[in-house]
This record gives sequence, structure tokens and C-alpha cells, in this order.
Amino acid sequence: MVKRALVTGVTGQDGSYLAELLLAKGYEVHGVVRRASTFNTSRVDHLYVDPHEEDARFFLHYGDLTDGTRLATLLSKLHPDEVYNLGAQSHVRVSFDEPEHTGDATGMGTIRLLEAIRQVGLDCRYYQASSSEMFGATPPPQDESTPFYPRSPYGAAKVYAYWVTRNYREAYGMHATNGILFNHESPRRGETFVTRKVTRAVARIQAGLDDHVYLGNLDAVRDWGYAPEYVEGMWRMLQQDEPDDYVLATGVPCSVRDWVSTAFDHVGLDWEKYVRFDERYLRPTEVDALIGDAGKAERAVGWKTEVTPDQLVRIMVDADVKALEHEGRPWIDAVSLPSWPSAHLAS
Repeated sequence: MVKRALVTGVTGQDGSYLAELLLAKGYEVHGVVRRASTFNTSRVDHLYVDPHEEDARFFLHYGDLTDGTRLATLLSKLHPDEVYNLGAQSHVRVSFDEPEHTGDATGMGTIRLLEAIRQVGLDCRYYQASSSEMFGATPPPQDESTPFYPRSPYGAAKVYAYWVTRNYREAYGMHATNGILFNHESPRRGETFVTRKVTRAVARIQAGLDDHVYLGNLDAVRDWGYAPEYVEGMWRMLQQDEPDDYVLATGVPCSVRDWVSTAFDHVGLDWEKYVRFDERYLRPTEVDALIGDAGKAERAVGWKTEVTPDQLVRIMVDADVKALEHEGRPWIDAVSLPSWPSAHLAS
């Protein structure tokens, strides 16, 4: 029988890669999309098949993590075998500007989904997208036993989501797993995240379209991996007989300054000539270093990353350079237009 998965946050970086992976494994995939006046499905447009076709296995449904009733309705209708909760307000700096919304969507959204699963009586496997930001000020290396010390509303909301996931696992016997993922990037990363902001700026500066880029703290150290590898880890976690919590990380430290230097070096530019400082990009409370230990995931689920931070930078710079070359070509723009008529979104 074909397995059925429900994915919140399906239009995001991780959601799009996960949908591709699950479809390749023969799943029927249902994604939750927030209603908007414009199309926001660019990352999954290439997966589109008219739902009237017999071979259609990818479907989108309107819904929101702030609407528990809608979540329960979808779960009751679809009866998925696996639920992946990737939806959130996920920008750390923005969470300081929108703390209430972040807590509602990222924290309370998780318990709404878990409670909907419980109320419907659904026997499924549940994946919660937890974050290395939960560790915050706790010194590295960080693993599954490291105490949490979040330094942002986003990190605090993710801590709440982590603990309610464990609570529902222990209280109700749910097959609920936390994947504590350290930073993972790709050419599909949003343009306001520092990694993509840098690689996109490199492409534009090399092309003579921009003269500089404004950044904040260059000393922050992160553990950056390649997103497609990380969604494979998510899937592997839910294939285990027993639910548990796992860290996914490269274990390789990389500062923002290192990322910037590598990106500019890749196109033969001196980064110090083009980078400007703007204090508006600083966080009220900074996280100095996040470096993960994924030994448990390697031993238990057979997951190990292969793409290094240096390789990842080059992958993203090359993708942004190529994308810029295609800008303004009418035939390219026509191909990339959203192809999701609202009538084709399932109810």
C-alpha cells in the first residue's frame, strides 16, 4: 500500500526537499499551504501534477498552524501515515520583532497539531522540526543531552514545541520524534537568511548590479549543512520502531566571516571591499556558537552528512550566479511562473 504523508511548511526550503524525497520513495504527499493573495509555491511548482490525473501523488491544502480546527479536519480527512511538522515562523532575528506571532505559530502551532492528532485518534508517526537555536548560550559541542538555553523568542518557542512533543509521546504513547537540526542551507534558502543573502550578494556584485552588502555579526559560529541531506535524516527517524530525539549536524564550525570569505573568494573577489556593517542586523541577545554532535543519528539511523560548509558555499554561489544569468529572459520567466490554479488546491 502507498504511504501517505502530511507536511506542514511544504512550500519552504525543507518542505520542498522533503516532498521530493517522499515522492521518490513512492509516497502520496499532502502539503499544508497558508492562504495568501499571491502564489507562494515556487519551491514546489515543479512537483505539480493536475490532481485530476490518475498518477497524481502530490496535493496542496489550505491550512495554518494557528487554526487547530482546520488541522483536525485535514487529519480526519486524509488519515496520513506520517506527519512532518516543518511549519513555523523560522527567522530568528524576525522573532524579536514578532515574538507573539512566533510563539503562536512555532510553539502553540505544535501543540495544536499534536492535539488534533490525539483528538482524531490518528495512529501515525509524527516528526517535529526542532532547532539548534534551543541550545542558545550553552557552549558547544551540543548533542541530545545538552541543556537548552534559548536566546530568542524563536528558540524559546522551539523549546516549548520540543517538550510538548516529548510529553505527548510519554503521556499518550504517540510515535513522536524530535529532529534537532543544526543550520542547513541550499539554493532554496530564503533570501533574508544570512547564508543566502551573502551568496546572492556575491552574484550581484560580480555582475556589477550591486556595490556592497550590509551584514551584522561576523563572529557568530554555526554548523552549516546541506538541506537535502537533512530531510533524508528526517525520514530515517520516522522509520525507526521506537520514537526518539536526534541531532543532525556536520560537527564542523564555520563563522559568518568564514562563509563570507569563501563565497567572495569563489568568484575571485576580496570580501572586505564589499561588506558593510549595519547594527540593525544584530540580535538583542546573540548566540555565539552552535556546533552539533550527530553521533547518535549516525549510530541509530545510519545518517551522516557528506557536504562540507566550504562545498555548500560554492554550491549556493554557483546557483545564484546561474539564476542571475537567467533573469530577464522572457522564456525563462514564463517557465518559472507559478502553476497552481487555486481551483486545484484540495479542500
